Amino acid sequence: MQFIVTGYDGNDDKALERRMNAREAHLNMVDEMIEKGHDLYATALLDESGNMKGSMMVVEFASREQLDAWLKVEPYIINNVWQRVEIVECKVAAAFVK
Repeated sequence: MQFIVTGYDGNDDKALERRMNAREAHLNMVDEMIEKGHDLYATALLDESGNMKGSMMVVEFASREQLDAWLKVEPYIINNVWQRVEIVECKVAAAFVK
């Protein structure tokens, strides 16, 4: 199953600081997810000043339960970077999948 996961950072004064503090752990997990075939595509969302304000990831898991298990250990969630998360099931065209 494929999902679009969109995480929106908080808009308080410490939001960018929390993101930057958790960024290395998040990127390390992304590397692990790529190796396991779970992470298909990701990008940071930017505000009008070019600062990161959220993330969009296209991921693949065997079930929604596996997706939820990943979210429980995702550094941006553990470290309160993502204040709101939207999840939509999707189907990526074969031409875009390695």
